[in-house]
Amino acid sequence: MAATVFYLDEIPEPGSIAVLDGPEGRHAATVRRIRVGEPITLSDGKGLLAESEVVAAQKDRLELKVSARVLSAPPAPRVTVVQALPKSDRSELAVELMTEAGADAIVPWQASRCIANWEGKAAKAVDKWRAAARTAARQSRRAYIPDVADLHRTGGILELVRRAKETGAIVAALHESETARFTELPFTQAPEIILIIGPEGGLADSELAAFSEAGADTVLLGPTVLRTSTAAAVALGALGAVTPRW
Repeated sequence: MAATVFYLDEIPEPGSIAVLDGPEGRHAATVRRIRVGEPITLSDGKGLLAESEVVAAQKDRLELKVSARVLSAPPAPRVTVVQALPKSDRSELAVELMTEAGADAIVPWQASRCIANWEGKAAKAVDKWRAAARTAARQSRRAYIPDVADLHRTGGILELVRRAKETGAIVAALHESETARFTELPFTQAPEIILIIGPEGGLADSELAAFSEAGADTVLLGPTVLRTSTAAAVALGALGAVTPRW
């Protein structure tokens, strides 16, 4: 893979010319100052990778000749992170870290103890998370950009948990007061994993009870208490070591 990855919705067949414009083209041509002759890996963000070479460069646009394409298999098991909204100054950092650590899907959650409140601005905030996920995926050269869902309330998360459990998924709600350990869960047997990350104030007792009733395992991630913005990345790193994802 070339040292640089950029995203393009439609990647043409080998031998064809791909045009990288818009925000991606502007970043490539103006910010990164990529020039004619440089190799670039293109991705559609859905697993398709293409090797290409720049054949023409303008201020905010590159033309690239595609030489080869390959479909990258998604990591398994699939991991969805249900992320309680962090404080505004750490919100996008949480998305960046979990994207770089390998999250396949991200669900923003308005938990009861969240200091942040997206009331009246959810659409704009979700757009920022999607942009952060795309940028972090490019930085970490991912073939897949994580799906970022619309804002969920607790009722929607419970429905997500119930549906996932019906298909054999493991749902782990992380809580610092639990004694059962995260690494003791049978992750290698699961087709999907859902991680529930509470807010800075922790999961409320009512939320813990509701998640347990819906089939989630409430577990301790490790010996230290982590910020909500970093917990998902740490959990994903642990999963990489105990599942075939790495």
